[in-house]
Amino acid sequence: MQIYNTLTRRKETFTPLDAGRVRMYVCGITVYDYCHIGHARVMVAFDMITRYLRWRGFEVDYVRNITDIDDKILKRAEENGEPIAALTERMIDAMHEDEGRLGVLRPDREPRATAHVDDIVAMVQRLIDKGYAYPAANGDVYYRVRRFEGYGKLSNRDLDDMRSGARIEVEVAKEDPLDFVLWKAAKPGEESWPSPWGEGRPGWHIECSAMSTCCLGDTFDIHGGGPDLVFPHHENEIAQSEAATGQAYVNTWMHAGAVRVDHEKMSKSLGNFFTIREVLQAHAPEVVRYLLLASHYRSPINYAPDALGEARRSLERFYNALQGVTPVEGDVDAHYRERFVAAMDDDFNTAEALAVLFDLARELNRAKQEAPERAPALAYELISLGGVLGLFGQAPADFLQAGAGQLSMTEEEIEARIEARAQAKKAKDFAAADGIRDELAAQGIVLKDSREGTTWVVEGG
Repeated sequence: MQIYNTLTRRKETFTPLDAGRVRMYVCGITVYDYCHIGHARVMVAFDMITRYLRWRGFEVDYVRNITDIDDKILKRAEENGEPIAALTERMIDAMHEDEGRLGVLRPDREPRATAHVDDIVAMVQRLIDKGYAYPAANGDVYYRVRRFEGYGKLSNRDLDDMRSGARIEVEVAKEDPLDFVLWKAAKPGEESWPSPWGEGRPGWHIECSAMSTCCLGDTFDIHGGGPDLVFPHHENEIAQSEAATGQAYVNTWMHAGAVRVDHEKMSKSLGNFFTIREVLQAHAPEVVRYLLLASHYRSPINYAPDALGEARRSLERFYNALQGVTPVEGDVDAHYRERFVAAMDDDFNTAEALAVLFDLARELNRAKQEAPERAPALAYELISLGGVLGLFGQAPADFLQAGAGQLSMTEEEIEARIEARAQAKKAKDFAAADGIRDELAAQGIVLKDSREGTTWVVEGG
């Protein structure tokens, strides 16, 4: 099996540290808002990777963290006038709902930053003791970037070039502008924890170093995440972890490709920012999952109506082939499975694997006409291999007939529900507001919020 390693910038033969066992950590969500379609890309990519590794016989220990304390969380909770814990629990529940609809299996462990503060404090203290970190006059603790000789090896950056290109917080308290925060001193009224350096909370980067090593050991097999995390987040994780433990942190670094919307970078300022639940209000979950798998996991994806339309047509070809056939395990030409494995063993090449499944579907269609006795075994093999990717789990009729319902509410009724939702949000009853959005979504009514108010459109599956 070959996997592309971001660290070495080449495909490498994958050999786990422990034979037959894969320890994998993926950076999860900062739970201050609903997950967006870029998050879905990472969720689905590493769900696919986990499913395939297990299908190939590996025992996989899949850990994906939750960042439940962060500047953005503090700001959003203050804006909403709700406790931090209420905000994060609500967003965690929404995340689980979203990923469940996309067919994403839950990770084996889902550590939360707030449950690992003691581990984080211990790692920061270890870095101070080793001379890699220092408490500053402002109460923060910073990491000495220039003290770590390997800094920049993941992102292939030079330290002197980073001053102008990186997101650097220039503060008087820092010894060097490149240094980054490990522990933040609490401001009055902020959520905080005790530490040897005073009340405060963890910096973002140190959270993942502590949680990953606590769950998987000082060195583990795979660390994954989105493309925007290579620098500075993952670069900082390496510096922290290897300085603290004296061991290599991760053997294989994997990063999913970015999601672009109509060939532009997804951004709230451009008005092309979509949450998972907004997308799933307008499109069937399996269609969205297929779109996210149809390209190689490292390739950028263009999220656009024509791409989703093509994804649905592709799934319809598979389900039409399966329609009218009762799958039964039996003898099938082994070359389909061999080609599927070869594609997936080549850095999880789902695009090539799906091409194999299209060939299998074409043979199934021919068998239905020319040799019906072969069709059940071919259908079984198609469903079996598709299941490795988390596809073809519905009855064909259910998928093909989805979205045929008619709108059952008048415009006046819709506007009344939107007004009720606005009043619920004003009263900070976010559960009721979310319930109204979901109620309308079930009718095929998609809400879009903006500064000017809420608009709605009707879209099909």
